[in-house]
Amino acid sequence: MNFTNVYRAESFAGKSSFIWIDCTHLAGTDCYCDRDGEKALRTLMAPYSPEGIHFIDSGNYHYLTKFWTDKITRPFSLIVFDHHPDMQPPLFDEMISCGSWVKDVIDTNPFLCKVLIIGASDSLVQAVPVEYRERVRFYGEKTLFHEDFWQEFASEHISEPVYISVDKDVLNPSSAATNWDQGSMSLDELEQLLRVILQQETVIGIDICGECSASLDLFEERREAALDNSANQQLLLLFRRNREKFVSLRSK
Repeated sequence: MNFTNVYRAESFAGKSSFIWIDCTHLAGTDCYCDRDGEKALRTLMAPYSPEGIHFIDSGNYHYLTKFWTDKITRPFSLIVFDHHPDMQPPLFDEMISCGSWVKDVIDTNPFLCKVLIIGASDSLVQAVPVEYRERVRFYGEKTLFHEDFWQEFASEHISEPVYISVDKDVLNPSSAATNWDQGSMSLDELEQLLRVILQQETVIGIDICGECSASLDLFEERREAALDNSANQQLLLLFRRNREKFVSLRSK
């Protein structure tokens, strides 16, 4: 999904297998999505399934995960890799935002069973409203490196397919360049965690965001684009190698 043209500077996105959804002409969608922006986006997304892999531009548009998961009509759990819990109360009731969308999914999606947020800042986690703690689990990235731990957790909490959302701001600045403050996970560590999950769970779909907005420094833009291109390529390869773990909603 192209909002900022950032993918045009990343070679992985030039593959013929991608479908580009042009969103560059839309207003009211950057960080906060108003009703007109939401209507336009849902219209553009209408022909497409939540299945597969979706690249959704910078973290400013992470709320698109809600729009993708709104298309799921069977019980599922949501696994989010993000340095931020994205559960802030919205400043405006009529808008969804990149900082509130997880809360909105919990509030509105009847098919959602559980949310797992991996890699969020401890200080931000503490600010999450108490009433959401029963349906949300938070884990530091170090906790889930062990396959045995994930098996124990999954057997207790997950009995349905999952949708995975990755914001690259969970990564350290050496692994990705984003326009938000970042976590401490390396790309190798993220891939290790994802492999454990992919080995154990059935996946409906995946989205990836966290691209870096353009700056006035051409050299820095090229460095950031190369870094994000490498991360996106590796994640795409990992997911494609595990495509047998994807479930078709049409086969339900």
